[in-house]
Amino acid sequence: MALMITDECINCDVCEPECPNQAIAMGAEIYQIDPDKCTECVGHFDDPQCVQVCPVACIPVDPGRVETRELLWVKYRQLIAGARVPDAG
Repeated sequence: MALMITDECINCDVCEPECPNQAIAMGAEIYQIDPDKCTECVGHFDDPQCVQVCPVACIPVDPGRVETRELLWVKYRQLIAGARVPDAG
């Protein structure tokens, strides 16, 4: 399941730097999470870091983007594979 940021967001800027997948960015009015990049920190941490640091608890699971832990692992592996720089050797 990808996470989402609700309109209770106060734009405190603490979640964005905590995201290991760079899935969080400023939207038109509040921060948003790119569901194609969000793995709920699977592959990096035991718990979603944005949820841990959010002072207003405005980052629930997105009910429109249900993903199993196995699918989150697949997404994590795809993101990591896409981020690798080819060897110049």
